[in-house]
Amino acid sequence: MAFESLSEKLQNVFKNLRGKGRLTEADVAAALKEVKMALLEADVNFKVVKNFIKSVQERAIGQDVMSSLTPGQMVIKIVNEEMVKLMGSETTEIAFKPGNEITVIMMCGLQGAGKTTTTAKLAGKFKTKGKKPLLVACDIYRPAAIEQLQINGNKQGVPVFTMGDKHKPVNIAKAAIEHAAKNNMNVVILDTAGRLHIDEDMMNELIEIKENVSVYQTILVVDAMTGQDAVNVSEMFNDKIGIDGVILTKLDGDTRGGAALSIRAVTGKPILYTGVGEKLSDLEQFYPDRMASRILGMGDILTLIDKAQAEFDETKARELEKKIKKAEFDFNDFLDQMHQIKKMGGFADILKMMPGMGGQLKDVDIDESALSGIEAIIYSMTIEERTNPDILNPSRKKRIAKGAGVDISEVNRIVKQFEQSKKMMKQFSGMLGSKGGKRKFKLPFGF
Repeated sequence: MAFESLSEKLQNVFKNLRGKGRLTEADVAAALKEVKMALLEADVNFKVVKNFIKSVQERAIGQDVMSSLTPGQMVIKIVNEEMVKLMGSETTEIAFKPGNEITVIMMCGLQGAGKTTTTAKLAGKFKTKGKKPLLVACDIYRPAAIEQLQINGNKQGVPVFTMGDKHKPVNIAKAAIEHAAKNNMNVVILDTAGRLHIDEDMMNELIEIKENVSVYQTILVVDAMTGQDAVNVSEMFNDKIGIDGVILTKLDGDTRGGAALSIRAVTGKPILYTGVGEKLSDLEQFYPDRMASRILGMGDILTLIDKAQAEFDETKARELEKKIKKAEFDFNDFLDQMHQIKKMGGFADILKMMPGMGGQLKDVDIDESALSGIEAIIYSMTIEERTNPDILNPSRKKRIAKGAGVDISEVNRIVKQFEQSKKMMKQFSGMLGSKGGKRKFKLPFGF
């Protein structure tokens, strides 16, 4: 996960600061030297790091901090505030034309950054906000690019305009806007061609589109895993064609995360969204304050709430609450909850967003594959058995075990632990246990 290494190093620095009753200027200087090294190792732009450390130091050695009863916490607060400022302070939305006027958005970026998939993800976001988007296949060079956009557009329930690969992208864009006007669509998203590197032909093609079509927003898609190169690409695109914002993809990968901390400072352009997975729903609005909180190991409870609100059915949640109160929670309900948690990204992702949990999970082996085994056992039950587990006698359990391809002892274990789970539905504490080496994280409800 992005920022894991950076977050761990910063938390160690802050741990030492918290342990001191009083801070000297030397203490602050030593701590900030470690912060500087951690940021550079995370591939944050050198100039950005230099200015960041300078700003923090100027504030941290002020009289109000040094004379504070908790100077260590004051320094951490300053680092947090400066990091938020570095990434733009406020969340930036993609701008639309007023009323039902057609907003043309041009997507651009290098090949391999995930531009086409991100374009479809964005169309899905707009649709949920009440917009009527049209995806436009302007990448006439990459094999299967048009088909990829059509498949993803279909999954999102968004129409795709294409004229094949024999027309110039600028002409395809013009025809798409006419089509949108005739069909009452108000957002046209152009999926332009990428290249393996920045070249003159690609830039000229994008410039030609902008000169002939009223592009309202130009959005650059960059790969977070390329680190400082992502910042360089952003700067070049902005200099040559002008961009309005950036979408950072693959932020869920094994990346040092420096691009997220550098792009705004280097280009002056905001990060709009981050791609955090391969599913078409895995696109998150970028909140500088939430990102800073994650980096500093303070969790991200607001994004967790957003995820829950997006994925959980409110009516079902109320029904479940009533069942829990009456101890009527059954295997159907549990199956439903497992599916909801999977949609949110799984237990590991959820727990990392909880304050203070990121660092604790470093050496924890979260066995989410256990859920698949539980699902197989529940699916092997009849509707009656799922609804009323009390009727599960030895012969029924034997049949269920055979259907799930497991030993009957596994079925007995799940049934026993399910009964125990009714009593601990609202308890998340006490789930971490340590028995030497890697700690085993038991899934909630004892599974």
